[in-house]
Amino acid sequence: MTDLLLLHTSPVHVPVFDALRDRNHPGAVLRHLVVPELLDRARVEGPESVTPALRGLLARAATPVLVTCSTIGATAESLAPVLGVPVLRVDRPMAAAAVRTGPRIAVLAALESTLAPTGELLAEEAGERPVSIRTHLVSGAWERFEAGDTTGYLARIAAAADSVTGADVVVLAQASMAEAAGLATSPIPVLSSPAPGLAAGLSMRSMP
Repeated sequence: MTDLLLLHTSPVHVPVFDALRDRNHPGAVLRHLVVPELLDRARVEGPESVTPALRGLLARAATPVLVTCSTIGATAESLAPVLGVPVLRVDRPMAAAAVRTGPRIAVLAALESTLAPTGELLAEEAGERPVSIRTHLVSGAWERFEAGDTTGYLARIAAAADSVTGADVVVLAQASMAEAAGLATSPIPVLSSPAPGLAAGLSMRSMP
């Protein structure tokens, strides 16, 4: 039985990943750690500012860790050697799929602090392949998310995805945006991170 620790910065992610587990990975054991303060601090002071807190939170992690917050994902991944366990940001498998799909990539985010880390991740996954990355902040979406208006939040994301032109693929930068992929009607592929991220997280093996 696979055991995976998921680090979230919002409680809304817990049922999403549990549902994915039940549907695609029955028998897997997910443990959830929800720490909203990490995102609050990273938005104000930058992702690197949460390094000490992350190290403290994950110091006793005995299993692989999946980080579902795109803003702090790279910072968390960098701690893997210190922690002695594999750490994966949830959006890495999605980014790898995006650069395989085509060179013209449109990134949608509801939170500005997510844009730079996502762009850097896509460039990293592209390697020597030339890519053009355009980022778009979806106006008003995060306010709806914080107000608990999930329907309005997803509708704004889907509308933004449908308005994208001149791209080979659309990337939804935040895990909370995933359901908007099914609402979008654009012929351009729209990728989200939870399903491929969870699959990759469950495939990680503990370090020797």
